[in-house]
Amino acid sequence: MKKSFVIVLAAIMAAMTMNAQNEVQPYLTVDQLPDLIKCLPAPPAFDSPEFANDMMRFSWGKQQRLDPERAEIAKRDAVWSYEALLAEFDVPFGLHMSPNDTPEIWKLMVTSLTTTDAMRVAPKAYYHRQRPFERFQDKMLTDEEAELSGEGSYPSGHTMRGWTAALLLAEVNPAAADTIFARGWMYGESRVIVGAHWQSDVDASRVAASIGVCALHGSAAFREQMAKAQYEYLVKTGQLPKNEKKGKKTKNKKAKKQTGN
Repeated sequence: MKKSFVIVLAAIMAAMTMNAQNEVQPYLTVDQLPDLIKCLPAPPAFDSPEFANDMMRFSWGKQQRLDPERAEIAKRDAVWSYEALLAEFDVPFGLHMSPNDTPEIWKLMVTSLTTTDAMRVAPKAYYHRQRPFERFQDKMLTDEEAELSGEGSYPSGHTMRGWTAALLLAEVNPAAADTIFARGWMYGESRVIVGAHWQSDVDASRVAASIGVCALHGSAAFREQMAKAQYEYLVKTGQLPKNEKKGKKTKNKKAKKQTGN
C-alpha cells in the first residue's frame, strides 16, 4: 500500500515539475542527475538526537516570528516562483534581474533551477516525511497548510532553490559571494520559521543543491550559458576590461569596412 502511494505521489510531483519545464529545455534530464535517495541519508527518526535538534529549531523558528521584519522576509521567501526568488537576490547580487534587463543571467538561472528542481521529486515521495505543522497540528505563518499537507517534507524544495540560486549567482559575481550566500542561508531558515520544514530538511537541501550545481557543470550548454551570464554582468555593471571593449570595437570597424558600410 505504501509503495503504491509513493509511486502515485511521485507521478503527481513529476507531472507538476514537467509543467514548470514546458517552456524551458533543461540542461540535464532527470536520469542524468544524481539520485538524492542514494546521495543523502534518510531523515532523522523521531526518537533520534538529530530530531531533538529539529525540535529545538522548531521552537527557535516560532520565536523568530515575533520579529515583524524577519517574519515578513520569511513570508516573501515562501512564494514559489522564480521571479520572487530572484527578486530577493537583487540587492546582494548587485543587479536587478529580469528577462528583459538581464536575459542571459535570467536564462541561466531559470534553466538551471528548472533542471535541478526535478531532483527533489523522488526523495520527497520516497520518504514522505511529515512536516512540522502536520505533526503538531500547528498553524503556519504563511497559511499554507492545505497546500502543503500530504507533501513530503524531505528535502525542502524552497531551500534547494535558494541555495542553488546563491551558488550560481556567486559564480556570476564572485565579489559579492559573501552577501549572496548570507541571503541564501537566510532563505533556507525561512522554511523553519514559517513551519514548513524541519532544520534537518533544510540542512540536507543545501547539500542537495550543491550536488545539483556540480552536475550542471557537466553540461556544455550550462557552461556556455554561465560564460554569457558572467559577461553580461560585467557589461551591465560597467566592469568590462577596457582592452576587451577596444578589441570589440576594432572587430566591428573591420567588419563594417569589409561589408562596405
